[in-house]
Amino acid sequence: MTELHANLTSLAYLVAAVLFIMALRGLSSPETSRTGNICGMLGMLIAVVTTVFSPEVQSYEWIVAALVLGAVIGITIAKRIAMTAMPQLVAAFHSLVGMAAVLVAGAAFTNPGAFGLVGATGDIFVASRIEMGLGVVIGAITFSGSVIAFTKLQGLVSGAPVSFGGQHYLNALFGLVILALLVYFCIDQQPWIFWTMTALAFVIGVLIIIPIGGADMPVVVSMLNSYSGWAAAGIGFTLKNDALIVTGALVGSSGAILSYIMCKGMNRSFFNVILGGFGGDSSAGGPAGAADDRPVKQGSAEDAAFIMKNAGSVIIVPGYGMAVAQAQHALREMCDELKEAGVTIKYAIHPVAGRMPGHMNVLLAEANVSYDEVFELEDINSEFQTTDVAFVIGANDVTNPSAKTDPASPIYGMPILDVEKAKTVLFVKRGMSAGYAGVQNELFYKDNTMMLFGDAKKMVETILRNLD
Repeated sequence: MTELHANLTSLAYLVAAVLFIMALRGLSSPETSRTGNICGMLGMLIAVVTTVFSPEVQSYEWIVAALVLGAVIGITIAKRIAMTAMPQLVAAFHSLVGMAAVLVAGAAFTNPGAFGLVGATGDIFVASRIEMGLGVVIGAITFSGSVIAFTKLQGLVSGAPVSFGGQHYLNALFGLVILALLVYFCIDQQPWIFWTMTALAFVIGVLIIIPIGGADMPVVVSMLNSYSGWAAAGIGFTLKNDALIVTGALVGSSGAILSYIMCKGMNRSFFNVILGGFGGDSSAGGPAGAADDRPVKQGSAEDAAFIMKNAGSVIIVPGYGMAVAQAQHALREMCDELKEAGVTIKYAIHPVAGRMPGHMNVLLAEANVSYDEVFELEDINSEFQTTDVAFVIGANDVTNPSAKTDPASPIYGMPILDVEKAKTVLFVKRGMSAGYAGVQNELFYKDNTMMLFGDAKKMVETILRNLD
């Protein structure tokens, strides 16, 4: 590579890195998220084009084939995927990043000369072994953990925690063995060390995700996002690719920060999240999600329309059920009608509402809900006690008072939206089934709660017709 070409490549990667930083900054707010996405796409385009046209590339057949195949798959998924399936799509993409890291590390280990990783003695440089080892371990954990997260989010397996006696000790043992093998690999580059370390990393990726319950799945998605970034950064060092190093570090650090913020919002331990030891233990959540014969107060769309039209203020609490029913557009129309009648409307968003960070914010933005009306938990929780109506549409675990009162509950300690303090709670739900965490919601049985059974979209549309 000539000096001029090397300088131009470094400059292009620097521009791409700046665009990635701008993308993260833009995605931190709903108002600037579209600009952030554009910056991210432009940065990735520059990085890909710069890498593809590197003079080190000697054959384009496989590269072009991979680009075409990837573009076809990406465009097809983008057109067909529903917002409700976005969490599992993100988990699936994380698994691909992890496997890519494993494959690159494996290729570099089996043919280090092609990557310029060997010295005069023919041995792989120690620094390269460290980078390679970290990349393959984190990548393998990311892959298998993301696959488990995908199956839980997709409903292929139960979202309930899977735990057994001595689980944490087993995880700790596996972790220590992997660490010891990584150190040993820096001393001796025997193939069995590398492949044993890789296999154990695949196993521990499963073990740290299976004990995590459905209510904590948004944090899992964020955590795996961070893991995928660090895996990419590790392989970036192996490939000596500045763009991959910077991009991976940005994704890894931003994902870790987001995980920390979400853990703080859920009253979870950040270190337990990293180690997979949270989300419910073997003693929690036993009969909590079982059927309950207690009576509930059931209402109709006509009742709900009358109550809200005569209210002074209404706080909307959206959840995953709203996403499944695609009710956000009808909900915004209902709220516009109420505002015309003089009712004050606000939206309350729990940090883990839905199944991935920001899920509800994206859906509301899609329906053109004003950003000024959307508030996070800490900014609006104190207002429930003075509001006339809390309209809960599809949310469940994030409104469950058991999180504050039942130490045996898997969601105990998780901050919730205090909707029970509103004068009237209108709860839109298909039936009396428990939430994603498998816990029955005590809010259903409160004296001030009226259950509105049915499809969220149809219920809101019927309420809208009765507001006229």
